Amino acid sequence: MRTSLSNDFQTASREVLDYLHKQLGFHLWMVTRVESDDWIVLSANDHGYNVESGQIFKWTDSFCSRMVEGNGPRIAPCSDSIPAYATAPIGKQVSIGAYVGVPLEREDGSLFGTLCAIDPEPVSDQIIDQLPMVEMMAMLLTKILENELKAQEHHRKAERAMTDAITDQLTGLYNRRGWDQLLAAESDRCRRYGHPVCMFSIDVDDLKKVNDTEGHARGDELIQLAAKVLDETTRKSDIVARLGGDEFGILAVECNNLGAVSLKRRLLENFKSAGVSASIGMSMWNLSQDFLDSFKEADANMYKSKHARRLNGGPPRQKHSRTFLR
Repeated sequence: MRTSLSNDFQTASREVLDYLHKQLGFHLWMVTRVESDDWIVLSANDHGYNVESGQIFKWTDSFCSRMVEGNGPRIAPCSDSIPAYATAPIGKQVSIGAYVGVPLEREDGSLFGTLCAIDPEPVSDQIIDQLPMVEMMAMLLTKILENELKAQEHHRKAERAMTDAITDQLTGLYNRRGWDQLLAAESDRCRRYGHPVCMFSIDVDDLKKVNDTEGHARGDELIQLAAKVLDETTRKSDIVARLGGDEFGILAVECNNLGAVSLKRRLLENFKSAGVSASIGMSMWNLSQDFLDSFKEADANMYKSKHARRLNGGPPRQKHSRTFLR
């Protein structure tokens, strides 16, 4: 490794893993991201385990989860001698004789992931003396990560500040062009850092009926009201766009399954309170997909929801006030 690490987290991770493998051995070194119960491999230096970047394992199965909880040491020359590691499910899936692991923590103290290693055979107890070096490597990575995430947030804000050509004139939300551009930018970020993402597809149920019976001006007001609900219910970091006449999309950035379920519940409640009948479908993105495939799943789930509502007679018809916007 050079006297200094690269400035970007992805390259620095590879450099650290290569250096640690050369210094300490071990068949597999990894930099990982923890999100809910997903243990995501961001970088791997593999020599026999067939582990690659992008693979996802179960966090609670891992030695690292027990290490973070304080139930096992950061270095275990013979992992079978540690009860918490000897009983970990991952030990039944792959051969682990020795373990190294330290947490990667954000500035606020939250867990981002781990820097860790496993080897199929036990190693000398002298490896314990190398813990300060491994911890220093983890600290350097977290510094680079923190600086990069801050820079990426500035990029995100700059991307969304240039809105003239990508804004829907009727609602003030992003238009289809903006949706496509911003999804491409977020896709790169989310793959690099393993951010959880949820896609939502929303369809306003009443638009055609309102246009036919009350006129297109009233229909426009309904669309504006639906957009207002979406804008006020989502976070500033989320991407909200009008994709067609009565179609909307949401990309909820850094949103795990629990957060996605909560957001869907709030959307339904706020639509109901506003007197808007809407169908919603959601899909959790994973690293094996691109964003468009994930949104197609959300769209299919939306149509399933709409079909089920029609079979069940639909929700009680909301009587709109004379003015939709409040």
